[in-house]
Amino acid sequence: MPELSHRRQMLVLAICCMSLLIVSLDNTILNVALPSMQKELHATVAGLQWTIDAYTLVLASLLMLAGSTADRIGRRRVFKTGLVLFTLGSLLCSLAPTLESLVAFRMVQAVGGSMLNPVAMSIITNTFTEPRERARAIGAWGAVVGIAMAAGPLIGGLLVDSVGWRSIFWINIPIGIAAFILTWRYVPESRAPKPRRPDPVGQLLVIGVLGALTYAIIEAPQAGLTSPLILSFTAVAVLSFAGLLLYEPRRAEPLIDLRFFRSAPFSGATVIAISAFAALGGFLFLNTLYLQNVRGLSALHAGLYILPMAAMTFLCAPLSGRLVGNRGPRIPLLISGTAMTASGVLFAAFDAEATDALLFTGYVLFGLGFGMVNAPITNTAVSGMPLSQAGVAAAVASTSRQIGQTLGVAVIGAVLAAGTVGAVASASYDTGFVKASHPAWWIITACGVCVLVVGALTSGAWARRTARRTAERLEPGAPGSEAAVEGPGR
Repeated sequence: MPELSHRRQMLVLAICCMSLLIVSLDNTILNVALPSMQKELHATVAGLQWTIDAYTLVLASLLMLAGSTADRIGRRRVFKTGLVLFTLGSLLCSLAPTLESLVAFRMVQAVGGSMLNPVAMSIITNTFTEPRERARAIGAWGAVVGIAMAAGPLIGGLLVDSVGWRSIFWINIPIGIAAFILTWRYVPESRAPKPRRPDPVGQLLVIGVLGALTYAIIEAPQAGLTSPLILSFTAVAVLSFAGLLLYEPRRAEPLIDLRFFRSAPFSGATVIAISAFAALGGFLFLNTLYLQNVRGLSALHAGLYILPMAAMTFLCAPLSGRLVGNRGPRIPLLISGTAMTASGVLFAAFDAEATDALLFTGYVLFGLGFGMVNAPITNTAVSGMPLSQAGVAAAVASTSRQIGQTLGVAVIGAVLAAGTVGAVASASYDTGFVKASHPAWWIITACGVCVLVVGALTSGAWARRTARRTAERLEPGAPGSEAAVEGPGR
């Protein structure tokens, strides 16, 4: 990529952030609309899970393919294709006549979405090559998630209450068109000097792992854990994972280079991303159903209730980026893990739903924790890698996020579905829902503990040494690898 002026760099960053905005808005708005979808489309809890997980599952399966393809044929080209598909998928979702068609069109959206965030992050990484500036750019990128979280529930609530749930997909269309025009006009084309060849077998194995595992988790409460169907899908997931571990190291240019995981910060970022986004997926799923189905709030009022969490994410994301740029990822990760754990404990052990004061305290703590986690995940995952592998490294980080959100919705939804069957049969729906959600909140708490512990273990001097050695193995003598691994403030 040619050297750009500071003004042009800021413009490229803004264009890339537009892609993150429509993807993040889509998720937050969709959660607010779930109860309305449930009523109109006569969906079960499992059906609601699939409207979210069909998207995140396809996204997680294709992100690494999109990242490596962009490195090979051109990042701008793939980015523009993603914008077209995502915008088209949004239009189709707004016209979906049934739950099944909505799930299918969400998958079309996901194919486009898989070409947006990791490719945009690769463009940012190659645009901002100085570690401190890159960390700040990633902080601004993370702030967009906060903007989407703050605006999404409010915009979604207004649209659902005034026009209907189908209108939540319309907002993606003008933003997608504008982003496409600006990308075509202002974003320069870039490719990796030595891009990887396609790995179709590895891609199929990834789809086998994620698809089979997600299906087994979501459908287990209804079909039964020991049913032949669930056992079969579990076996497919296990065998596909074993196949990945055996097949990928034998390829000269694998879809997933397992050597990446020799870097403790990179491995830690992967685990933290899965844990944090599993907590987010479960948090939004639980609270959306609780606020509208139990408290009886409208979609707009439910969005207003969640606003403290979204506002804290918005405020903390750029602060986290600055902390990473100046002091490294350790402090934001410790703050994030502590805050998310405390939030989970409030709901799991102290029934935070009982009073608005505790409820809002839990929301503020979760927003603080989630706002702090995004920048260190992205910066750590990308910084220790040679620039030629930026697309793949960014895709692995993005994949981890989507895997986390997929598993979070699947597991939390399954626990909730299993619990409400018995609880609602012996109590009112309100009491039954809160009681059934306790195990789910303990799972969210465990995710926060994982962020805290893994963040502490993989952000020290020993971890940085493993990152340095990994970068040297991946591309011996690569210029800038040492500085990228050391990063600012260390």
